[in-house]
Amino acid sequence: MRPISVLLTNNSLDQRAGSETYIRDVALALLRRGHRPVAFSLVLGTVAAELRRATIPVIDDLTRLGEAPDVIHGHHHFETLIAALAFPGTPVVNFCHGWVPWEEMPLHHPAVRRYVAVDEVCVDRLVREEGISPERVELLLNFVDFDRFRPRPPLPARPARALVLSNSATNYGYARAIAAACRANGMALDVVGAASGNASDQPECLLPAYDVVFAKGRTALEALGVGCAVVLADAAGAGPLATPANYDVLRARNFGVRELGHAHDAAWYGDQIAQYSAVAAADVAARVRAEAAMEPAIDRLMAVYAAAMAAPPGVGEASRAAAVHCSRIARPLKQAYDVAIRLQTLGGDLALARAEINAQSQALQAGLPESSRVDREMRARERDLAAARELVRALETQVAAFQALPTLQLRDALLRAPVVGPVLQVSARLLAGLLRS
Repeated sequence: MRPISVLLTNNSLDQRAGSETYIRDVALALLRRGHRPVAFSLVLGTVAAELRRATIPVIDDLTRLGEAPDVIHGHHHFETLIAALAFPGTPVVNFCHGWVPWEEMPLHHPAVRRYVAVDEVCVDRLVREEGISPERVELLLNFVDFDRFRPRPPLPARPARALVLSNSATNYGYARAIAAACRANGMALDVVGAASGNASDQPECLLPAYDVVFAKGRTALEALGVGCAVVLADAAGAGPLATPANYDVLRARNFGVRELGHAHDAAWYGDQIAQYSAVAAADVAARVRAEAAMEPAIDRLMAVYAAAMAAPPGVGEASRAAAVHCSRIARPLKQAYDVAIRLQTLGGDLALARAEINAQSQALQAGLPESSRVDREMRARERDLAAARELVRALETQVAAFQALPTLQLRDALLRAPVVGPVLQVSARLLAGLLRS
């Protein structure tokens, strides 16, 4: 194919996540093949900077793109619609990367010539929920850049180190169940990702240090390709250990949400860890490296671009389709705005509550001198009581010693006397009471 200009859109080009790294890998591959990729998003950041360092143009304003692209590689309906409106004659390839996210809603527009789903779940969303003809949907499974994700040394017979690799994981969320299972199996666990505050810029360097990785989606595929044993897990739920027996199903479903149907439970994760096999993990790794390489996937992608550029526009008027789509997304946008207003109100209420708590704390601190005086007196009384008890114990010891003397036998006889004894006993009880007071 002749060199072409490709405009790649994405919801965000900030932190490294699934579609962001997909865009990055595709853009870099296109550049290596002599094409001219341009990345567009309304939210720029870490990934945008990485692309620019690779000399790939990145923009957040399409008026800065001085020529129309040959094809639009559209991730996420909002940015894809903006690109289709900005370049009305350019064919669009609209991608779907997820079953749940609102951003993955397909764009129904005559500029869209082809749809691409990254797994069978996304095909179901496009065809069975959105009414798109199967002939217009391409299934292009995820891929791994094996120049970056190199094989690790063979796994040990027993796993020793585990990793939760997810931007949604924290030490206080679902990773707690994983941590409990790992402790029960004698494994150390690390949690890496944006939510835990330690996102990795180079997962390809991180993964080879771990025997078992808890992840989903493209991250799970990358870990399998490195040679780690992988248990599917994310905030949505828990999944199985990837094995040669279930690999085909997991791969077709992108190691994703359809396989995350189990509740987070230490016993469940323990059962998956118990199935660990270094031999089985090596078999899965060999399949991933044979079937999920990036260059064949880019070949397929180039064929999809070519088909889109050769196809006639879809039926319907572009402006009317845009109006329909805007109407469709208006409600979620308004709801999001309402949520923002509620958050602002709750933020104000929270500030007032904090002010009240601070005032009460200051008032309590102001009363500390009197409280401290009472506390000091109480501690002094406790010391006095402890000293008195020690004195009583010492006296009891002395009395016991005197009782052992022969001279006290006369006292015992007197106490047993009919008249004198009761008088002496009463006197003794009075004396003992005085000693204890």
